[in-house]
Amino acid sequence: MIQALDRSVGRIMESLKQNGLEDNTMVIFSSDNGGPGYIGIPHINQPYRGWKLTMFEGGTHVPFFLKWPKQIASGSSYAKPISHMDIFATAAGIADAPLPADRVIDGVNLVPYISGEKPGDPHEQLFWRQGHYQAVLSNGWKLQVAQRPDKVWLFNLDEDPTEQANLADKRPDKVEALKALLVTHNADQAQPLWPSNFEGPVSIDKTLDQPESPDDEYVYWPN
Repeated sequence: MIQALDRSVGRIMESLKQNGLEDNTMVIFSSDNGGPGYIGIPHINQPYRGWKLTMFEGGTHVPFFLKWPKQIASGSSYAKPISHMDIFATAAGIADAPLPADRVIDGVNLVPYISGEKPGDPHEQLFWRQGHYQAVLSNGWKLQVAQRPDKVWLFNLDEDPTEQANLADKRPDKVEALKALLVTHNADQAQPLWPSNFEGPVSIDKTLDQPESPDDEYVYWPN
């Protein structure tokens, strides 16, 4: 599959070049989630904890590449948190197309931030939701909450990017502040059109083929 993916991307890039579109076409390459634990490759998301189906960084911190030779310098990097939601707004922005005015658009045009034209972070907060399992990232602090298991995880990603030290008991003030952000965000969201039909336990630190232990941390993923 990696070979097929690489070959297909190569065909697209070669076609752009042959048609004289290479320099002024933005190409975005990303992933919808981190590698899953059920394939049995323990180091696939290193250095981050967690897998696909978790909201730990191993499940949500993914590659995001932009190639636009006319506007973005080759080899440059941007360290602020962004989201796949930004793809639409970025595409509209570089095409000078107006964004819809009849709804809230959560994504932003990344180009002014990448170029340094716009200071600050593209997002004050980022949110993830899957039923009762939810997370918010704000100013370097990341909160995850779940009903099953009934647990809260709080991490300072600026100091602990691999989410090793759960600070929920030490910083109840930060937990409450981030929970309030989740409540506000959820109040603006549409209700799901269909219910989750089942929930499955996902070990945070072990692949599916590794033996379980009573002290393992896990989440239940609603689907």
